[in-house]
Amino acid sequence: MANAPKTKSSVLSTGGGQALLDPSDTAILLLDHQSGLFQTVKDIAVADLRRNVEMIARLASLLKIPVITSASEPNGPNGPLMPEIHRYATHAVYVPRKGEVNAWDNEEFVQTVRSTGKKTLIIGGVWTSVCVMFPALDAKAAGFDVYAVIDASGDPSELASRTTLARFVQGGVIPTSTNALLSEMHRTWKRPEAAELAKLYGMAAPNYAAVAESYQKAQEVIKQSK
Repeated sequence: MANAPKTKSSVLSTGGGQALLDPSDTAILLLDHQSGLFQTVKDIAVADLRRNVEMIARLASLLKIPVITSASEPNGPNGPLMPEIHRYATHAVYVPRKGEVNAWDNEEFVQTVRSTGKKTLIIGGVWTSVCVMFPALDAKAAGFDVYAVIDASGDPSELASRTTLARFVQGGVIPTSTNALLSEMHRTWKRPEAAELAKLYGMAAPNYAAVAESYQKAQEVIKQSK
């Protein structure tokens, strides 16, 4: 049927996954994660923010998900992009802007997003209320499904963050977290990248790393006792 809806590649025969992200139809936009802007972030610890962004970069590299980065003016006081993104997602494409605050106002950026052929966009950035919200709402209006990773983004205050979250919901942008993103992309331990994905959980939820270490040690003790 010509008008039949496209079936997600990650949907199981049970229907499981119908409401979840499809990694094969997803692109990640990491915007304005700049050293100067980090100094203004008050709604999340900067160390946590950077770790979450690094986790997303590593996840994108592992699952071969397109990544696009951008900054409005990296030579100004906002500073350069955090280097971890391009270090761990070496395939990421950087699109320079000409001072536009909203990345969606930059024609090259929009063309680069469209060139991925993906219909679902995952966005993180600093500030959430500006650098994430503006392109997220515009991308949604342009027909994309849009997710905003709240803890891979940062704002100058808790009030700014809460207000932004409300506007996301009103505008049809889906809020999510780094841990939820990882699990939603992961889906099953029966995949070749499972061991590497397990390491990422230790970044998204540091206490999980301790759980994994304890389990590994227990397995070593069992083997030695046999």
